[in-house]
Amino acid sequence: MALHRYRFELAQSAEDLEGYFALRQAIFCAEQGLFDDDDGDPLDGVAYPIVALDSEAPPGEQVVGVVRIYEKTPRLWYGGRLGVHPDYRRVGRIGKGLIYKAVTTANTWGCDRFLATVQEQNVRFFQRLHWESLEEVRLCDRPHHLMEADLVHYPPGDEGRPVVAGLLRQVS
Repeated sequence: MALHRYRFELAQSAEDLEGYFALRQAIFCAEQGLFDDDDGDPLDGVAYPIVALDSEAPPGEQVVGVVRIYEKTPRLWYGGRLGVHPDYRRVGRIGKGLIYKAVTTANTWGCDRFLATVQEQNVRFFQRLHWESLEEVRLCDRPHHLMEADLVHYPPGDEGRPVVAGLLRQVS
């Protein structure tokens, strides 16, 4: 296995965006049945899509994980639509890497609070990554927790913020 087999970065190319939206559809529509045909919503117009890429996968199949981040109000950021391709869930580092990339990126761009609604079965995983459950909520008729990241464990980096969010939903 290559030393840097997996990369976590903002989706920028048309191929990355196509893989990003295709994986979301596969996970949240086909697999989990949370949405009928499309999990897209108005937040896609303001969100920054982040992908996990497997450099050893064939072209067109390199996107193995997804998450989006967006600033709801000044300095209050949210993450959502976190998903990992079923073949990569046992790798263990894809979900963790996506979460780390999402929160550190928002922290770099001026985040004071980072929240996410997390499916109940994933709460313990997030707690191990320094997240706290604030309250239980129901979304898509399923139990979730509103959770907050402890920003001390997600230091800001130096990645510049792109001028435009919501990278072209129409490419999918």
